[in-house]
Amino acid sequence: MAAKKKSKKKAKKAKAVKAKKKTAGARKVVKAKKSKAKKAKKAARPAKAKKAAKKTVKAKKPAKKKRARRSNALEGEGSYTAARNYDEEQREFVAENKGKIGKMAKDAEAALDGPEGDDLREAEAEGRSHARD
Repeated sequence: MAAKKKSKKKAKKAKAVKAKKKTAGARKVVKAKKSKAKKAKKAARPAKAKKAAKKTVKAKKPAKKKRARRSNALEGEGSYTAARNYDEEQREFVAENKGKIGKMAKDAEAALDGPEGDDLREAEAEGRSHARD
């Protein structure tokens, strides 16, 4: 009894495969006929009409705008891309000025203690007033 069921299943599968092959072959024939018809229409068209058709197609396409690509489309509170770029720039600055950073800090401290210190503190306060809390 089990052998009959297996042979029936195999027969059904074989029929299904044959049916698929037939439909696939029919699709290929239809596609071939359509492509031949298109080629015949193009050949029948005069050369001027072909050029005019190409020009109108080119004129209809709008120019694509270039957008800056983000690594992640969803950015939550703050910009992950901007933070990553800032961190990278800081690493590069430190790598380039490794031996000069101590001297830069002393120069900045001297500038705050010098005659232009008041102007620097005002600029710092103004910058902080623009910052978000």
